[in-house]
Amino acid sequence: MKTITTTLITILLVGVLFAQSDKEAKKLLEDVITNISSNENYRAELSITMVNTEMDIDEKKSGIIFVKGDNYRVEMEGQIIISDGNTTWTYIQDSEEVMVSNVDDSEESISPTKILSKYGDGYKAKFGNDKKYKNSSLKEISLKPNDKNNFEKMCVIVNSNKLSLENFSVYDVNGNVFTYHIVDMQSNIDMPEDTFTFDYAKYPDVDVIDMR
Repeated sequence: MKTITTTLITILLVGVLFAQSDKEAKKLLEDVITNISSNENYRAELSITMVNTEMDIDEKKSGIIFVKGDNYRVEMEGQIIISDGNTTWTYIQDSEEVMVSNVDDSEESISPTKILSKYGDGYKAKFGNDKKYKNSSLKEISLKPNDKNNFEKMCVIVNSNKLSLENFSVYDVNGNVFTYHIVDMQSNIDMPEDTFTFDYAKYPDVDVIDMR
């Protein structure tokens, strides 16, 4: 589950570097990224699957992510991850533990503004297979990194009219396929001040593991 969450934070959005790309695919994805990152904040409901056929793994989860600048909050089944841009809190419900760490450049702590540039020097972007969607504005874009140390490829479905992200699949080097479907996204909404901080008063029995 931790890998799913890390990948999610890594993908939801902001800067992508391209190399030897299909110009139209590159331009469309850049427009989608610009559109989403222009919002002051957003809240997205997600349906998430992780599949590894060799290991007979097929996990399905649902979750919500809140993003504002470098701040984010991910709520998934049994787990909450919060970052205020400086500190990250990872709360595990079953064990009543919260792990506290500093935000840094490690794979375990990735700010949304680091996004895809974390994974290599660039990407080759091109339109995917000519799939026919009921909504003709849906386009598939395939991304392949120049450096495959972290993942093999990514397939992104965007709405070319709304300039929105609909879903994406990440194929990592370990044979895992993470697929994220955005059920609903709302931008520029009111968020409580404590959205991006961990409120210890709400978890009086929590075991704090300070890793700073």
